[in-house]
Amino acid sequence: MQVHVGCEFRYESAFPTPTVWQVRPRPDGPHRVLTQSWETTPNVEISAYRDSFGNLCDRMTLPKGPSRVRYDATVEVPPTYDEADKGAERIPVEDLPSDALLYLLPSRFCLSELLSDRAWKLFGNVEPGWQQVQAICDWVNNHLTFGYGASTATTTALDAYERGTGVCRDFAHLAITFCRALNIPARYVCGYIPDIAVTPPDEPMDFCAWFEAYLEGRWWTFDARVNVPRIGRVVIGHGRDAVDVAMVTAYGPVEFKGLTVWADEVVLSGQ
Repeated sequence: MQVHVGCEFRYESAFPTPTVWQVRPRPDGPHRVLTQSWETTPNVEISAYRDSFGNLCDRMTLPKGPSRVRYDATVEVPPTYDEADKGAERIPVEDLPSDALLYLLPSRFCLSELLSDRAWKLFGNVEPGWQQVQAICDWVNNHLTFGYGASTATTTALDAYERGTGVCRDFAHLAITFCRALNIPARYVCGYIPDIAVTPPDEPMDFCAWFEAYLEGRWWTFDARVNVPRIGRVVIGHGRDAVDVAMVTAYGPVEFKGLTVWADEVVLSGQ
């Protein structure tokens, strides 16, 4: 199965401003990039690197005045729903691989030490492992009301918990925070999700956030906002929380003018 993904950003800069972009799919995982292209107006030089989490990052300097940056790709994805193993068990901390320990620690938006008592009261009696993570997703999905503009760039999981509202990143942050408080490694994921086999269609497409929990020796996809398996996820990046996978980081004052995102199934000839 193929999906067409991409985005177009429009900015206004008072002077040339360096930026870092994370909008391209990761080179690993079950998806495979078939074609991709950049289009910038005016033309700018783009250079790529991999960050400490293995995410693809692109550097470019936005010129003074208006600018438009467009990324477009066709990606091959498995025609199956998110994998699941309802019997997957939590791995004791002493047996976790060293590179998973980072995802047990509090981070800028996931202050697990502040919600630890609440996490154990809510989920401490649930079977550790998959059932516990799913219970967290169910609770967060019911506790938070989704709404565009319900949070800001500085909203933490604790803020979302207390306010009861948020966007997809807040659902992910709160679920991650509870998982870490229960000694389950959890990492933030952002990417594209097409509306394949979704009836009725979901909200207008945008960048989406979900999370992965480490159980039984591997990372598993969970989504506290959607809270049902989906087809066609395309991962852009993952990290401790949203600070590690910001779509655009500008090192100077730039004025955001607009954003368009797409993620659609490609209907192949003969289908």
